[in-house]
Amino acid sequence: MITDDAPRDVETHSSMLELVRVRFLEFLREPEAVFWTFIFPILLAGGLGIAFRSRPADVSKIAIAESSVQADSLRLVLARDSLLDVSIVPDSSIDDAIRLGRFALVLSNSEGGPTIILDEAREEARSARLLVQRALQPTETRIVLEERRVSERGSRYIDFVLPGLLGMNLMGSSIWGIGFSIVDSRRKKLLKRLVATPMSRSQYLMSFVLMRLCLMIVEIGVIAGFGVKVFGVPMRGSWLSFAVIALSGTLCFGALGLLIASRAKTVEAASGMMNIVMLPMWVASGVFFAATNFPDTVQPFIQALPLTATVDALRLNMLQGVNGMALLPELGIMWAWMVVAFFTALRLFRWK
Repeated sequence: MITDDAPRDVETHSSMLELVRVRFLEFLREPEAVFWTFIFPILLAGGLGIAFRSRPADVSKIAIAESSVQADSLRLVLARDSLLDVSIVPDSSIDDAIRLGRFALVLSNSEGGPTIILDEAREEARSARLLVQRALQPTETRIVLEERRVSERGSRYIDFVLPGLLGMNLMGSSIWGIGFSIVDSRRKKLLKRLVATPMSRSQYLMSFVLMRLCLMIVEIGVIAGFGVKVFGVPMRGSWLSFAVIALSGTLCFGALGLLIASRAKTVEAASGMMNIVMLPMWVASGVFFAATNFPDTVQPFIQALPLTATVDALRLNMLQGVNGMALLPELGIMWAWMVVAFFTALRLFRWK
């Protein structure tokens, strides 16, 4: 039996299918949605897969105190193990070697026998200890290895990751904050009204950079202060050098934000370009894990990234106490990106 409701049901189903088709078309026309749904997971999985690929066992760097009995002979014995990289260091450098993580452990050999000095909180120290014990203890004899355990700030994961978070925050807030503001003003036709004013393009663009510098003081102060006060993250370098690094990073990423927004007409287009620029640095610049996990063939590219330079400079300053001229290689990379990006943005910028 056919009722009057049958044509209505068919029409309802047809309308529903058409609405579903429209939803798919709307999704495919949003580059940002497509990027985060399909492209970003693939790129992230690929980057992490390369960083944590199967590879030979890491070589542990260990040190022998210079005053140790038969230090040279001991070094030769340990060096037989291909997984150990052995150096002899002055006794005055032992504490720094452990505190700054330059060596997994230090071996001091006295008349009473060898003593291992290590920070047991570090995974590489525990691995190196097993290798040293294996190298010094033949199967037919057993040597008692004494241990002196130390716990140094600067070798924990929170100490490693906080400078990375600072650098990532500088990049994200500068690029997104500046880029979206300019593109949104262009989309709303606000920039066209500024053409008739005496204001130059350089003044307009620099106003965004100066605004970011003011906000940077608050952002960096809150995050760094929280890490130092709550988690005890060390600040071994000078605050002046720390401020120069933060200032350079803000200017560098601000210039990149200006460059991205110089021609983009829609928020979607600007968002896609920002993601393309920032994604390689999120994955490869050593924010959450060491950039050295990637193959040597791509290291020149990774080291040339502005976020890598920023994060490395922050870690050198905060964890190792490096100041001033010693930071010039990292600062030079940031300044080069800043100059090139700003003047390119100044040349490409359009009000409309």
